[in-house]
Amino acid sequence: MRSAALAAGLAGALALTACSGGGSEDASSSTSPTAAPTSASGSPAVTGSSEQLQGSWVTTAGGKVVALVVTGKKAGVFATGGTVCSGTAGTEAGMRMIHLTCTDGSKDRGTGMVDSVDGKTMKVTWSGKLGQETYTRAEGGKLPSGLPTGPQR
Repeated sequence: MRSAALAAGLAGALALTACSGGGSEDASSSTSPTAAPTSASGSPAVTGSSEQLQGSWVTTAGGKVVALVVTGKKAGVFATGGTVCSGTAGTEAGMRMIHLTCTDGSKDRGTGMVDSVDGKTMKVTWSGKLGQETYTRAEGGKLPSGLPTGPQR
């Protein structure tokens, strides 16, 4: 039962990656050259997307599955239990950064610095109490192998 709910949640998160627009950005949304761009949370905004971050990434934390989805400069986190966060991901001052705002007001995953990323794993250090989390790439709408499933009943 738990695996079915988890798979359904991940499938929904993965479906979001297919919904990104491919059109050009509206010229009226650009900022003036003298103003530094900022995210919705007031943090510095990412200035470029990072191809290495693109895709769907999954981890477990506190017994919950957490899906981090990056498409272009947009990012979202979806966790079992209802946590939903959205924001930006990409390069900023030469670093790969993630800035999120969560609907429940949580700051646990507000700002994250990507410590390392390769074809299979991504390590992110969050500025909140979570510290470092290691995510595994989810391919083709399937959960990666090796994820803990929780206590068996």
